[in-house]
Amino acid sequence: MNLNLSDAASAGFHMPAEWKSHSQCWMAWPCREGFNSEATCLNYAEVAKAIARFEPVSMVVHPRDREAAQAMLGGDINCVEIPIDDGWFRDNGPNFLVNDRGDVAGACFGFNAWGGNYEPFDDDAQAAPRLMSTLGLQMFQSRMTAEGGGITVDGEGTLITTETCFLNPNRNPGWSKGEVEAELCRMLGVTKVIWIPGDPYEDETNGHVDGLAAFVGPGRVLVETAFDGAHPRYDVLMENRRALEGQTDARGRMLDLISIEDAWQCDGGDRFCTSYINSYIANGAVIMPSYGLPADDRAKATYQQLFPRREIVSLRIDDIAPGGGGIHCITQQQPGPSAG
Repeated sequence: MNLNLSDAASAGFHMPAEWKSHSQCWMAWPCREGFNSEATCLNYAEVAKAIARFEPVSMVVHPRDREAAQAMLGGDINCVEIPIDDGWFRDNGPNFLVNDRGDVAGACFGFNAWGGNYEPFDDDAQAAPRLMSTLGLQMFQSRMTAEGGGITVDGEGTLITTETCFLNPNRNPGWSKGEVEAELCRMLGVTKVIWIPGDPYEDETNGHVDGLAAFVGPGRVLVETAFDGAHPRYDVLMENRRALEGQTDARGRMLDLISIEDAWQCDGGDRFCTSYINSYIANGAVIMPSYGLPADDRAKATYQQLFPRREIVSLRIDDIAPGGGGIHCITQQQPGPSAG
């Protein structure tokens, strides 16, 4: 591993858009007590196998779980032994970068279990650097605490994030908004950061953007929107949408906002992830959640319209969503050489 404490942007690296080509998808096997039931593990395996139809999948597993995980995953999923504390690899795994030559590197942020929500988190905090060392790829280490679910990028210089997350004193006490913004630009090779309010009532992730908005194309943002005034998060969702209206990206394009509702009729509790935005864009497919509601079909139709050349695969996540996240939260794309 080549450890580089300088910034990725100056070295010519940037984080590509999620719809660009992937060399593989990374996940991490659930292992925290209380979120490692057989049902949860089987649900993770179902997601991994669905993605593996379209691109290779590698699963980070705690050494003690290797045998059980491989048995559930089958021979097509590669298991990589690294000590971990939890199974949300979007948030503590590396954010993969590329340069114009097709080299792949990783931006690794500090991790403190979403503001200290869980203990221990020591191994999760080291999982990204350990993976980069295992892969032998260049790593750029940040001193800022951040999670991959807290950002969405267009690969052309623009990043969207939320004020309730990275500006929260449980992440980066003493950091100003400008300092956080500069560090995101430095580490991910973006030139413009668009801030939306986030969700002050969501205390699992403090309002990660991957449950609110996501780039789905150049200048195009999928936005979680409440269509019914009875929605319990109506005001929060509409405030975030208003914050995106009239915004331009790093190339000066006015953002085209596409609305999608969440599965708010689910009665899964406060932590239950109901976001259809929390999906994974794979090579040739979109892997999205389903909840057994009419909203499933409407969300699938939206994705099919956005990605007409990709297969839209719906998966029940009944034993993942209660943990506070969805399909996007448990996956992390590694770009292919052509993703830049």
